[in-house]
Amino acid sequence: MSRIPTAATIADAPEASRPLLEAVNKAIGTVPNLHRLVANSPAALEGYLAMNGALGKGKLPAQTRERIALAVAEVNGCDYCLSAHTYLGKNVANLDDAEITANRNGASNDPKADAAVRFAVQLVKARGHVGADDVEAVRTAGYTDAQLLEIVQHVALNTWTNYVNSAFATEIDFPVVNARNAAFAA
Repeated sequence: MSRIPTAATIADAPEASRPLLEAVNKAIGTVPNLHRLVANSPAALEGYLAMNGALGKGKLPAQTRERIALAVAEVNGCDYCLSAHTYLGKNVANLDDAEITANRNGASNDPKADAAVRFAVQLVKARGHVGADDVEAVRTAGYTDAQLLEIVQHVALNTWTNYVNSAFATEIDFPVVNARNAAFAA
């Protein structure tokens, strides 16, 4: 059970959050528990949806975004996000089991994506304090400056959802995947 209320229906959410939840429901056909929980703060829900929407229009492919989300969730030990992004990775981004396993291990079977995932993991582990060689490795793999910035922003957004779900024990509403906890000891 979540540590703060999770609206059972859109009508149960704060009034200012309802149109935002309706938009989520219209876009994906359901309202995940993360969104219902975050709806307790209309400002937080609006900010989350706006950043997520903006990044969806960015230069990183959807598969790479899911790869990053999986790696960050594993590093941060977030079962909710691992469950959600394993489901989305398989069913939306069409990642196979071997790729999802690689992502959870902080890598990718795709050479270009591997650089992005490794950089994302390094960002989390170093709390942003990466070296010039880390940045250059991603550039060498073919990522633009815009994509580098988007990788950092995806790490920030996914870390935020990891923290929300872990802090408030969001009830998992996807097939459950558990973090390995010690996967990336600092």
